[in-house]
Amino acid sequence: MESHKQPITTTTTGTVAPMTAKVSPAAKNTLLILNCILLSIGNCGGPLIMRLYFIHGGNRVWLSSFLETAGWPFIIVVLIILYFHRRKNGNTTTPNKFIYMRPRLFVAVAVIGTITGLDDYLYAYGVARLPVSTSSLLIASQLGFTAFFAYVLVKQKFTPYSINAVVLLTVGAGVLALHTSGDRPAGESQKMYVMGFVMTVAAAVLYGFVLPLIELTYNKAKQEITYTLVLEIQMVMCLFATIFCTVGMIINNDFTVIPREATEFELGKTRYYTILCVSALIWQCFFLGAIGVIFCASSLLSGIIIAVLLPVTEVLAVIFYKEKFQAEKGVALVLSLWGFASYFYGEYKFTKNLKDKTNFPQQSIEISTHAN
Repeated sequence: MESHKQPITTTTTGTVAPMTAKVSPAAKNTLLILNCILLSIGNCGGPLIMRLYFIHGGNRVWLSSFLETAGWPFIIVVLIILYFHRRKNGNTTTPNKFIYMRPRLFVAVAVIGTITGLDDYLYAYGVARLPVSTSSLLIASQLGFTAFFAYVLVKQKFTPYSINAVVLLTVGAGVLALHTSGDRPAGESQKMYVMGFVMTVAAAVLYGFVLPLIELTYNKAKQEITYTLVLEIQMVMCLFATIFCTVGMIINNDFTVIPREATEFELGKTRYYTILCVSALIWQCFFLGAIGVIFCASSLLSGIIIAVLLPVTEVLAVIFYKEKFQAEKGVALVLSLWGFASYFYGEYKFTKNLKDKTNFPQQSIEISTHAN
């Protein structure tokens, strides 16, 4: 599946896609669905498990940011499985190497990973100070930044349907913002609450920049982009993000405080470490799903999926943390689903028109041959 090269092609949004391995439409759709599921698990579960840590006595922001990418060793297991799978199938077209990433691409991904580490800290700080509902609605503004940076970095072209999706999802986030005045947690100072707002918005801006930057890296890689290489990119990116956060933990003395914090944790020591491990696993699903969707489609679609899952996270926060569900959240849910449907209807229309244009010349040739 990863052995044949194909020329650079145009994506459904009109941007230039990177050179990727030739796969069947069914396989690519299956891979896209799988990555959407991973992204959904991470996007909804990540903020909830992180907030659970802070609600019950945890207060180490650097530790929380570290956990967002600390699950990267899991990818090594997947790469080993893929390596032996290729070896078993006897791929003769290209060498069966364990690592395909070239030094030039490694450096670029390492830089993106360091930026991601900073974004992890900004986001964790916001979650520590704000309710899940508030931090989630602020992160939804990331879609607008993703669209802007996608236009600047990868020349993303917008259709009326994708523009409609961005507008609807942005309006949905704005509607949710109407109820934030009464969301300040008990005991939280106004200063810390405002700092949480600022940090979360900064995280939205930065990750809105990271998604198109990953797509640009695919485009400029000058080597075949396979799903194995995507996994390598994910591993290196998370490794450098984890290193960045580890340095912050060392400076902040988090490693010496963790045992004491585990002992004093409201849910008990065992559950404390369980929450940390589950958090690392769920966040790895998020990052793996995000770059997988970029590989199968585009950074804009990745941003749209993240935004459309906002109301789902809101509902889960209401169920598990008893946060209020005002009418604004119901309106935002409808707008988000509408925007999501608009985007995919546009993709369906584009694909259908493309197939019609492709089949038309073939039909003309057949008619001409018949006439002769």
